[in-house]
Amino acid sequence: MSYTLIGFIVYLVIVFIVGFITYKNNESHKDFFIGGRKLNPWVVAFSERASGESAWLLLGLPGAALASGFMELWTAVGCVLGIIFYWFVIAKRLRIESERLNAITLPNFFAEKFGEQGKLIRVLATLIIIFFFTFYLAAQFNGAGKVLFVTFNIPHVWGIIIGVIVIVFYTMMGGFLAVAWTDLIQGIIMIGALVVLPIFGFIEIVERGVSFSGAIGAEGANFNSFVNNKTGWAAAAIIISGLSWGLGYMGQPHLLTRFMSIKNADQIKTSRTIAIAWAIPAFAGAMLIGLIGLALYGQGYYTDVEEIMPHLANTLLPTWLAGIFISGAIAAMMSTADSQLLVITSSVIEDFYHKTLGKDVTEKRLLYLSRIITIVVGAIGFIIAISSENLIYELVSYAWAGLGSSFGPALLLVLFWKKITSKGVIAGMLTGSISTVIWSNIDVLNDMISVRFTSWIFALCVIVIVSLVGKKSIR
Repeated sequence: MSYTLIGFIVYLVIVFIVGFITYKNNESHKDFFIGGRKLNPWVVAFSERASGESAWLLLGLPGAALASGFMELWTAVGCVLGIIFYWFVIAKRLRIESERLNAITLPNFFAEKFGEQGKLIRVLATLIIIFFFTFYLAAQFNGAGKVLFVTFNIPHVWGIIIGVIVIVFYTMMGGFLAVAWTDLIQGIIMIGALVVLPIFGFIEIVERGVSFSGAIGAEGANFNSFVNNKTGWAAAAIIISGLSWGLGYMGQPHLLTRFMSIKNADQIKTSRTIAIAWAIPAFAGAMLIGLIGLALYGQGYYTDVEEIMPHLANTLLPTWLAGIFISGAIAAMMSTADSQLLVITSSVIEDFYHKTLGKDVTEKRLLYLSRIITIVVGAIGFIIAISSENLIYELVSYAWAGLGSSFGPALLLVLFWKKITSKGVIAGMLTGSISTVIWSNIDVLNDMISVRFTSWIFALCVIVIVSLVGKKSIR
């Protein structure tokens, strides 16, 4: 048995143990969905970062850098700026307001803000979450299939099956507490992989006597250009599209619940420092992994560019270390997939079944139903994963744009603008969702500028306009 396989098995055992340990700590559906608002700042910070950066950061972004070169730097910068912004501007205010309204999900937070006017918001937000998260969840399951195929030559479908079983099991068992504590472990492994692997990559480049910038430049005139050698509006569109990834952070329900779960709002400052200190080297490392792969092998070396990270790990690292960091790629996928499972489940049980339908059942019954829905949602995500041919990067970009534009402008204005109305929020959510679907499917529009930017701006403008002509404002 190889050290790589041993490392992966040890990681899976730890994850299962966490699921069993946290099982008994879930006494209510509130514990299952938000950990009873009692998490410490370290767990919150690592959980937010691990959940936020999924298989996309370890597989998708390095693959994009391998395919496009330095042009993807704008994506990394946009993400880091988005993380900094929402930790400073959104986090503490959301924690305080969500507790005041006794809201444990994002749809319920919006609904409680508008009282009787918020019922339609709750239903609409729930449907948006279910729709876009199915694509996001499928991207994570696809990530499991790719990593297990490259590392252990396990067929793609069976790799997805393994990932689904593990994630659904510990999420169903331990709920939010299991997700948060496994995220802490996963976040540590992820940052280790993103920092250490580029170091080994540069050592390999030096030993081969390869010029890093020269090798990238030799592949073609576009790879060492930050704007793909474009000028004018085309160059500006590349920069805006990359930076627009940062706008999406304000609208991701699986990340915003981390802010709600911290024990004390004053501890947000500590979590913020940890999260930002994690994000900067993580995104730099992801970019470097792709660029190092480009310098060492060239763009056409690998059929699937998103397999470059596990390929480099297996090629450059000692087998025992490769085993740990391959687990990091799986960890990236799991840390997001489990959170998305939990958000979809909470939307169905808390927002639709409990609040909208008004089903007043026991806590034990709600907890039982939550676990059943978790299994069902996992099965749906599996079906989408095995039937989709899109890259992880593309699936995540689509879901990120839809969620970010549907909820981001609305949340920002609900927290800081007293004139916002329920009709404005509804119009903004619809605009963000519909414009994402339409814009994403028209190539000429996508070539002009990113759907992540346009949908967010459209939603923001619609909320302001509709609110100004409305009457009912927030509580």
